[in-house]
Amino acid sequence: MAYPLDHEKWKRVRQMLGRQDLDAVVVRAPDNVLYLTNYWTMKGYDLAIFPRDGDPTLLVIEPQFREAQLTAWNKDVRFFPFYHPRDPRPPMIRAVEMAVDVLRERKLSRRVGIELSQTSQICDRMVGEPTVYWQGFYDAFRAGCAEVVDTAPLLSELRMIKTPQEIERMRLANELAAIGMEYARDNIKPGMKESEVAAMIEGHIHAVGVGYKGKVEMARAFTLVWSGKGIATFTATSHRPVIENEPTLIEIWVCADGYWTDLTKNLCPGRLTAEYNRLLDQLLKIFDDAVGCVRDGAPLGEIDRIIRAGIDAAGYPGQPSHPVGHGVGARAHEPPYSHQATLGVMRSGMVLAIEPGVYWEGGGGLRLEDNFLITAGGCEKLCSYPDDFRR
Repeated sequence: MAYPLDHEKWKRVRQMLGRQDLDAVVVRAPDNVLYLTNYWTMKGYDLAIFPRDGDPTLLVIEPQFREAQLTAWNKDVRFFPFYHPRDPRPPMIRAVEMAVDVLRERKLSRRVGIELSQTSQICDRMVGEPTVYWQGFYDAFRAGCAEVVDTAPLLSELRMIKTPQEIERMRLANELAAIGMEYARDNIKPGMKESEVAAMIEGHIHAVGVGYKGKVEMARAFTLVWSGKGIATFTATSHRPVIENEPTLIEIWVCADGYWTDLTKNLCPGRLTAEYNRLLDQLLKIFDDAVGCVRDGAPLGEIDRIIRAGIDAAGYPGQPSHPVGHGVGARAHEPPYSHQATLGVMRSGMVLAIEPGVYWEGGGGLRLEDNFLITAGGCEKLCSYPDDFRR
């Protein structure tokens, strides 16, 4: 989708390049290519070269050239052969060679930043087969530049604070998540397979989201669904049935043109049992206490500390086994991360996923999760679907 150039974002990146005395940064992670150019790569083979001065250069596979020209903010868009009749090597090798040539051509090869310590990356638009780095990628830039610097952590730090345009795009993803959950709430029935619920949500968001409000070109949802005693953490959706009067928990990621949600929502066909009513009341109180500390300048570790102290007091010491606070943006999981030993602070413009959870021995339990935009005076919940799913 042809969003207008995010001037604020480009300004921040150029300031970072100036502070680090870098001629340019070269990125190949799909989320960083999207962040710098607005182009969401189809196969993950593409690279972007962002200079301290002048127009960035985007290198894409030949079949994507016209689309990249339409969606990218920069004017300098070039293609490399996806298939070459005399070159049997994978196309990403041609992309890297072309990038080194561009750096030389544009006289940007003195001091260059690349993603040397990229610990994770989001998927490309085809989503099923993420591409990764290889030794030749690093060697090519080390051989072709006077000095190579790791800019992965620098980009991560920049990406923690969202621009107004990024926030607008994340709102669209959260709206689609709410639409998918409302559709499932109206159509879930006891006895359905967990996988049917997952397919229902994912299919509806894809159907509604493509072209949503004339602002979204591609929308996808990814879910994990568990019901009743099937509720656990880090297990797969199965053919287990939806249980009446017990929660069906949905871990739901929605991606709208490369910007993500990370949410956990719940459904219940029927009326919650007394046992689950009690657990939900406990978790809602813990959730509210944690959200209450979220504001500009507050210690980042407070989220983790408050949630774990509250869960301990509720009678579930040591839970949950997963982190309970992290950033969301051009990835579903990105910095910053809340940990009770973290020394950082929350800052306006961050978007954090907050997710307290309790899991019972033998199966069952609950998790709540929403995305919150930090503001000067507090925070804003981005998804309209309620956490108290009894309403």
